[in-house]
Amino acid sequence: MSAILRPYDASMSLTLCVLLWSTPGNDEALASYEDEVLALLGDHGARVVQRVRRVDDTDGPLEVQIIELPDEQALAEFMADPRRVASADVRDRVIGRTEIIRVAEI
Repeated sequence: MSAILRPYDASMSLTLCVLLWSTPGNDEALASYEDEVLALLGDHGARVVQRVRRVDDTDGPLEVQIIELPDEQALAEFMADPRRVASADVRDRVIGRTEIIRVAEI
């Protein structure tokens, strides 16, 4: 495991790999929505480790994110954050599919 400084107990943390597909014609809107909601992570002690975007027109996800959170409670609080919940209509319009995979560094 690499020596990454974390502001919390790494043994209790969780890392998520989030794969996102946009609805037709909404690639830029998905990116804008994600810009907005990912900015909330810091308020929950979490961070985006990496965020990448597909560079061609293949069928894979448009965006992939690696997100690190201090614990399950931080994840629950982020998901229930009123600012995030208030944008649910935008999310539903621009995100066609989401897959979340719990991962660990090797």
